[in-house]
Amino acid sequence: MLVVLLLGILLLREPRFAQTDELFLRWLLDHSQGGVGAAVPLTVIEIGGDSLMDSKAAAEEAATIRQQGGSGGAISPLEFALFLQSLLEFQPGVVAFEDILKWRERDKDQEQVFLDQAMRVPKLLLASKLSATSDPDAPWGDIRAFTQVSGRRGDLPEFSGVGRQPAEDLRLISTPGFSNLPEEAAAGLRVPLLFLFRGEVVPSFTLQAILLWLRVTPAEVKIELGSHLLLPQNRRIPVAADGTLLVDPTALNRAGRLSLNELLLAAQQLDTAKPADQPALDLRDHIVLARTPANPLSPPDLFAAALATIQGNQYLRRVSPVFDCVILLLVAATAGTVRKIERLDLVLWGIAFTAAYCLVALATLSRWNIWLPGLLPLGAVWVSIVATFCFRQRENAANDIPPPIA
Repeated sequence: MLVVLLLGILLLREPRFAQTDELFLRWLLDHSQGGVGAAVPLTVIEIGGDSLMDSKAAAEEAATIRQQGGSGGAISPLEFALFLQSLLEFQPGVVAFEDILKWRERDKDQEQVFLDQAMRVPKLLLASKLSATSDPDAPWGDIRAFTQVSGRRGDLPEFSGVGRQPAEDLRLISTPGFSNLPEEAAAGLRVPLLFLFRGEVVPSFTLQAILLWLRVTPAEVKIELGSHLLLPQNRRIPVAADGTLLVDPTALNRAGRLSLNELLLAAQQLDTAKPADQPALDLRDHIVLARTPANPLSPPDLFAAALATIQGNQYLRRVSPVFDCVILLLVAATAGTVRKIERLDLVLWGIAFTAAYCLVALATLSRWNIWLPGLLPLGAVWVSIVATFCFRQRENAANDIPPPIA
């Protein structure tokens, strides 16, 4: 009983074990029936996904472009301009580009064509990258920070400058969104919402897209670090102490996904349709997220999942820590009974408990979006079983000692 209690308390107090629990959550998400529900106003459009360039050639091309100060993509400004021209026919609410739009010198002549189309976008969000090293001469524009922030800011990722950003002409007609991702994201389930920039709390790419879509300014947002973000109309977004949001990857199933060719075809059908016909594609007031999956430097498909999670208001919530304590006390209380069970039966009971617990965790996650921890309950059970074996061997060894000869 003492061994189980002490190890359980250690697991509860050690934050690194919480990251292990998120690996268990990833397993639950992979095997649960998630992503079911009403569609969210989000459409992901993949540009360049049908490129004939193989992955090795694309990686070499991206590395060359990056050395030249470009965005790392093999897509020309003309292709992006054609994308915007077709997209504006459907009147989207927000158009967001995940990749940093900065091309090579030889593409400067085409950049003006893209700029002419970008000026027609009512709400344009362009990705940028923050940097920990500050260059006093580097332009960083007007970054709006949150004014109503409470809680400890020390856990937020801190930056002092802007590392990579679009060209100046594009910055003047768009809103910046910082697409930095933590290097060690546990199981790929957390997306940053907040950064600390020169002592001020600023929104990330994901949160800035939501603010533009809801027509909310940073001054209207109340932030309680480690708890939630409070937006107008009492809309709450949970946020951890480090400014991250726990994302449900299956929420992306409720969003739309198109290729550039499918968008061009839909725009052509819209032009030739009769006035009485309804368009097959409806993007009005949607967030349209433009991705380049063929680009090796593109961020992983996490921003779309985070946007779908927030729009659907379907957040993953961990069960109360009281549940951990109750499970720990129950396992410790059964220590006396466990010692009386045969070894083979004890192992079978442990396997049965593990399977039943996983099934209950899957059902709880699928129905209520509440996830149960895996490390402490299952770890406590198997530690109890192993400890029973060890103590039983010591007792048997003590009983086998022959009595002293008189």
